[in-house]
Amino acid sequence: MATVTIDGKEYSLDDLSDNAKGQLTALRMCDQKVQNLQREIAIIQTARATYAKGLAASLPGDDGEGEDSAAES
Repeated sequence: MATVTIDGKEYSLDDLSDNAKGQLTALRMCDQKVQNLQREIAIIQTARATYAKGLAASLPGDDGEGEDSAAES
């Protein structure tokens, strides 16, 4: 018998109404979407940090020249 725990209380899936089963399915889909978006955010944050590091490396430094400055002149 499959069960689900909601707010600390265990329920048999067979005892849930069709409406409750539908709500549970929608809730699970939302949880999956949130997890996927959190993974996507982590990927984007990593890419952003890489771009920021690349930008910092290409800016003029204390010596007045960045890595890409000579190529652009």
